[in-house]
Amino acid sequence: MMTADTACALDDLPAPPCARLLGWRILAVKPKEGWIKVGFDARWEFTNPAGYIQGGFLAAMLDDTMGPAVFTMTQGRLYSPTIEMTVSFLNPARPGPLVGEGRVVQLGKSIAFLEGSLTDAAGTLIARATASARLVEAEKAFG
Repeated sequence: MMTADTACALDDLPAPPCARLLGWRILAVKPKEGWIKVGFDARWEFTNPAGYIQGGFLAAMLDDTMGPAVFTMTQGRLYSPTIEMTVSFLNPARPGPLVGEGRVVQLGKSIAFLEGSLTDAAGTLIARATASARLVEAEKAFG
């Protein structure tokens, strides 16, 4: 059940397969501020030979954190396909719960600038990202 801290434009949309694979779930959202907190399940199947979560999965988690910040901020009017994303991997991540925080830095007429972070259960910063995204009317993107 959604609470006042999690109610948003995403409530009525089914999660896409990629989000389900990552264990994506909303933890908190502040639509007017363009901020969202998302939980992920970093599964053992996502590990590299050293036993850490492979960077591509971490990047996908960051991407699936920042984009929804735009969607919720615009009350579901705008979808934001990523144009470019820069990721800094700061610490290795082991399998387990991870938390992403995404924020809209600037929402323009056709481009959004975003930032995100990913932390583990102990609060250790795992990775940070910045991104630019094209703004597309959701009706056209999903229609």
